[in-house]
Amino acid sequence: MNPLRRLLAALTLAMVLCAPVHAETAGQPQGAITVEDSAQQDAAIAVRIRDIMSELDGYGNVTVTVSSGIVTLRGTTLDTDTSDQLNDLVGRVEGVVAIRNEITETTDVVERLNPAYERFKTRLMQTVALVPLLGVALLAFALVVLAGVLLARAKYPWDRIAPNAFIADIYRQIVRLVFVVAGIVIALDILNATALLGTILGAAGIVGLAIGFAVRDTVENFIASVMLSFRQPFRPNDTVEIEGDVGKVISLTSRATILLSFDGNQIRIPNSMVFKSRIINYTRNTERRFTFDVGVAPASDLAAAKALALETINKLPFVLATPAPAIWIETIGDSTIGIRVTGWIDQHETGFALARGEAIRHVLIAFDSAGIEMPEPTFRVVSPADKPEAPVKPAVVIREVETEDVQSTQNEALEKIVDQERAERADKDLLTREGEEE
Repeated sequence: MNPLRRLLAALTLAMVLCAPVHAETAGQPQGAITVEDSAQQDAAIAVRIRDIMSELDGYGNVTVTVSSGIVTLRGTTLDTDTSDQLNDLVGRVEGVVAIRNEITETTDVVERLNPAYERFKTRLMQTVALVPLLGVALLAFALVVLAGVLLARAKYPWDRIAPNAFIADIYRQIVRLVFVVAGIVIALDILNATALLGTILGAAGIVGLAIGFAVRDTVENFIASVMLSFRQPFRPNDTVEIEGDVGKVISLTSRATILLSFDGNQIRIPNSMVFKSRIINYTRNTERRFTFDVGVAPASDLAAAKALALETINKLPFVLATPAPAIWIETIGDSTIGIRVTGWIDQHETGFALARGEAIRHVLIAFDSAGIEMPEPTFRVVSPADKPEAPVKPAVVIREVETEDVQSTQNEALEKIVDQERAERADKDLLTREGEEE
């Protein structure tokens, strides 16, 4: 332990001895010291230092004495930095051997407030002097912004180049923003303060980024509205399916797509969801196929059942010849054979649900008249002694069945409701019947 203690003691002694030397040599002159000692030279040094301090602010309460080239500074300054700067200045005067800086920081309230008052007074005078130039800059800014507002209010060319009023308003907002930025740049250039533009734009970018993260869903919805207004994946009164919701399109607003369900209810779907979803448009094509299944007993003549169903569908006046109807066996169950029946209609002239229901009714009547059994889940127990007799097939009698009206009257009623809703919100609708289709 003794060597360790000796080492620590030696280090402590070295630190103590070095500290005063550093304090005395800090800010001291480093030049050579002359042998001659002259009172005249000391007086010249003192006069030179006083002349320097008189030309600088902050040294009014500092006194200087020089003896044998050693300069002693006494008094007060506003801060320690001012005192340190005086040390550097005095050390550069020729003939100075050493400097004793006994200056302290002043505690006088008036002296400490005077510099702030002077700075405020100077800036106020500069502002007053800039008032005419500031007025010119504000006038230039106002004229540029006014030009942008007048240009944005014009109907031409924005209504001509935009697909709808919503996009035209976006164009107008962009024009206003561009002119506002141009006005700011011109005003700052007149004031010779264009350096502030980078600071303003940087701060605006940071604020915009923070707001963008905060309202990310709203921004996403807005962008989806713009894209949908350009793409126009559906038209007013189109029957569409979006995320399982089926209805007629009333309008496309800046926030949501509004549907009218076949129950008469309004469905509002956010545009961000519409843009990313699978959209089924049932109205875009004139032809639409209806499908239904009918079950027959396993013992039935399947070929005859298919032929009878096809003949029945072809006789319906609302079923199109092209594309042609189709019949096929779809499923085989425990007690039934499923036959799928399909046919095509003109959905603009014929109601889809009515046509499908009428086709089912005619096929069931035809099967019943032909004796084609519609199966029921039954169980039959046959003993070996019983010999079932061959069933007697009844004679096939095909009776004439009157076809009911299947015109799309329900769709017409819904279309009237949609047209009424669109008339009430015409200024907010982004859909146009004349817009370019996707």
